[in-house]
Amino acid sequence: MKIAEQSEVQPSGSPVLLSTQKLLKRGWVGILGGLAAIALLGTGAMRLISVVSAPAEPDSAVEAAPQRVEVVALGRIEPQGEVLRVGGPTGERIAELRVKRGSQVKAGDVLAVLESYDEQKAQRDLAASQYAEAVRRLEAQTRLGQAQIQEAETRVSQAADPVEFEIAAQQARVRELEASLDLAEQDLQRNQSLYQEGAISRQELDQQVTQAQELREQLRNAQATLVQVERSRSADIRNARAQLQSQQANLTLSQIQAEVESSQQNLKLAEARLERTLIRAPREGRVLRIMTDGGEAIAQDGGVLELGDTRQMYVVAEVYETDIGLVKAGQRAVITSRNGAFEGTLTGTVEELGWQIYKNDVLDDDPAANADARVIEARIRLDNGKLVEGLTNLQVDVRIDVEP
Repeated sequence: MKIAEQSEVQPSGSPVLLSTQKLLKRGWVGILGGLAAIALLGTGAMRLISVVSAPAEPDSAVEAAPQRVEVVALGRIEPQGEVLRVGGPTGERIAELRVKRGSQVKAGDVLAVLESYDEQKAQRDLAASQYAEAVRRLEAQTRLGQAQIQEAETRVSQAADPVEFEIAAQQARVRELEASLDLAEQDLQRNQSLYQEGAISRQELDQQVTQAQELREQLRNAQATLVQVERSRSADIRNARAQLQSQQANLTLSQIQAEVESSQQNLKLAEARLERTLIRAPREGRVLRIMTDGGEAIAQDGGVLELGDTRQMYVVAEVYETDIGLVKAGQRAVITSRNGAFEGTLTGTVEELGWQIYKNDVLDDDPAANADARVIEARIRLDNGKLVEGLTNLQVDVRIDVEP
C-alpha cells in the first residue's frame, strides 16, 4: 500500500517507478522460460524412453558375412622327410670328405672318414689276428682230442676182440673137459659093476677112478680160467671206455675255451670302433650343405653336412591357428614367390597337418606383420618339385583352396 500510495503520489515519469516495472516484467519472463525448458526436457525424455523400449526392426540392408574360399599363409620349401643334419663325434677331425655339395648318395654310403680311422683299423687288425690265432689253436686241440678219442676207441676194440677169442677157446676147452668127464664117469660106473661081478681087477677100477678125478680137476681149472679171462676182459673194456669218455670230455672243454670267446668279443668291439670312424648316409638323398670340410674338427653342434631327399619337394605352410579349422588334407594349394625365385606358380596338395601349435618361423617382410603369431604347419606335396629342388628353405606365399 505504501508503494501504491507512493506511486500515486509520484508522477508517472519518475525513474523509480520505471525500474520497478522493468523488474516485474523480467521476473515473469524468466519464470515462463524455465517452465518451457522443463516441458521440453519432459517431451525428449518420453521420446527416448519410447525409442529404447520399442523392439528393433530387422535391417534388410545388413547382409550375411561372405564365406571363406581360401586361406593365405607364408611357407618355406623343403625336401621330403625334411632336412637331415648328419653329425659325428664332437672334436673329431675329418680326414677325408668323400662328397661335395649337390652329391646324390644312397643309404649306407660313406660320406666322411674321421682322422682316427687308421688307428682303429690297426686295432681291428690286431684283434682279428688274435682271434684267428685262437681259432687255429682250438682247431689243433680239437684234432688232437679227436685223435686221442680214436686211440681210446681202438683200445676198447683191442680190449674186447682178442679176449673174445680167448674166452671162446676157453669155453670150448671147458665143454671138451665136461664131455670127457661125463664119459669117464660112465666108464667108472660100468667098471664098478664089472668089479663087483669080478670081471676086472681092483687096479683097473682104481685107474678109472683116478682118470675121472683128473678130468674133474681139469674141468674146474678150465672153468676158473674162463671166469678170470671174462673178468679181465670186462675190466679192460671198462678202462678203455673210461679213457674214451675222458678224451671226449676234454675235447668238449677245449671247444668252449674262454680265450676264443674273449678274442672274438675283442674283435667285435674293434670292428664297432672302426665303424664309428666312418660317417655314413642314414638314407638316400642329396647333399645340400657342407658344414665341416676335410681337415676341420667337428663343432659343438656335431654337424658335418645336411642331407635332403630332393626327388620330392614339399612346401611347409604356417597356417594361423584361427584358420587351421578350414584346412584339411586333400585340398589344393597355389604357391608363388614374391621375389621371383621361380617363374609362374607351383601347385600342390595338402598332405598332412601338424600336431603342435607354436610360434611362427617364417617372418613376413611387412614391418606391420605379426611377428609373434601362433601357427600350425601344413605340409603340401608339390606336383612338380623339380623346379625348386635347389631352393630349400625359400620363403613362399601359399594360398589354400578351402571352398567346400
